[in-house]
Amino acid sequence: MLVVQRPEVLNALNVEVLVALKRAADEVRARPEARCLIVTGAGDKAFVAGADIAAMKSMTPQEARVFASKGHAAMDAIASLPLPVIAAVNGFALGGGCELALACDFIYASERARFGQPEVNLGIVPGFGGTQRLARRVSVGLARELIYTGAIIDAQEALRIGLVNRVVAGGELLSEARKTALLMAQKAPGALRLAKRVIGEGLDNTLLDGNEIERDAFVECFKTEDRTEGVSAFLEKRTPTFRGR
Repeated sequence: MLVVQRPEVLNALNVEVLVALKRAADEVRARPEARCLIVTGAGDKAFVAGADIAAMKSMTPQEARVFASKGHAAMDAIASLPLPVIAAVNGFALGGGCELALACDFIYASERARFGQPEVNLGIVPGFGGTQRLARRVSVGLARELIYTGAIIDAQEALRIGLVNRVVAGGELLSEARKTALLMAQKAPGALRLAKRVIGEGLDNTLLDGNEIERDAFVECFKTEDRTEGVSAFLEKRTPTFRGR
């Protein structure tokens, strides 16, 4: 589990935290035994309330470029992990916090979670991928409305528009995320990696090209021991034992 721990400032993202997020993602990437990652925030008020506004107050344009670059590097490192990543949003996920959640494969939210990209209220735009990932997660029209108005929405509205996958009681958030993580951990890790890669690459291509990518991935699965085990277990009516080979 990856926990953002700055509860005294509602887990706001500064340069140091962004660097630590990227480093943590790189460490997970280097662990072949890892099957799933859960990302959450410390405390019971915020997932990540946003970027550290106090730190941004005196930034020069050059320093802002470095800050945005660190943010993109952290979000890209999480988004590109070859394993499933669940955001467990336990409170405010605003600005950079919403962008961190969007970098995950899917989002579970507590009933008290709040989402938004309110950067326009500060005279700026999202800087860690929000304009791009939000439009891909929901729709271009909804992303425009949320970003242009700076609106903050509750968990149920986020569920309605497809921003989050599930809303649960606050005390059950991590247990629900862990339950799903354990379920995915029982699947063939190679197939999960391929599924994640194919979905991602397909979104950046035409439908025709995406289907070609999927076909090649399907064929790749037939070179693995896990495919043989999965099919055999199904026919023999037993639980498969996948070994990542």
